[in-house]
Amino acid sequence: MVSIMSLWIPILLSAVLVFFASWIIHMLLPYHKSDFKQAPAEDDLMEAGRKAGIQPGDYMIPRPANMQQMKDPAFQEKWKRGPVMILTVTNPSMSMGSQLLQWFVYLVIVGIMSAYITSRALPQGAPYLSVFRFAGATAFASYALALVQDSIWYRKSWATTWKNLFDGLVYGCLTAGVFGWLWPR
Repeated sequence: MVSIMSLWIPILLSAVLVFFASWIIHMLLPYHKSDFKQAPAEDDLMEAGRKAGIQPGDYMIPRPANMQQMKDPAFQEKWKRGPVMILTVTNPSMSMGSQLLQWFVYLVIVGIMSAYITSRALPQGAPYLSVFRFAGATAFASYALALVQDSIWYRKSWATTWKNLFDGLVYGCLTAGVFGWLWPR
């Protein structure tokens, strides 16, 4: 069994590499540019949100108060008329500092989980490919698999989910490569 303390360098280095890979993917490569569509009458929708005093949070429109209301013909008619929306409202700040810090902390946590599982499964001196498989599978699962439920339950675009799964595979492989390279001998 390998001590997690002996894996801090691969944990931090993989977090740094994934951080920069995510920057490249989202800022330089074009395939995420279609993740969000522009709403028709955007200015009118924004003005309606301001008038309604909508605060940051997640909303479902229409949203039943309880299961009984879902059976109410008036609610069912409202649902059928649509549009049905799942809406996330955020703060109007353009600063991403807090989100980038949270992202990096998350990357470190994924590295710690990858280190924990791999260190419990493999001994010191394990072959590169064995380390790659355990660390990579753990990192991929951490980065990607939970995203599928948003397409299943909240109808997020499957195209966006597939792109995010691909990103998770890239991040998982980077994490796996660092762990395989720096695994204690």
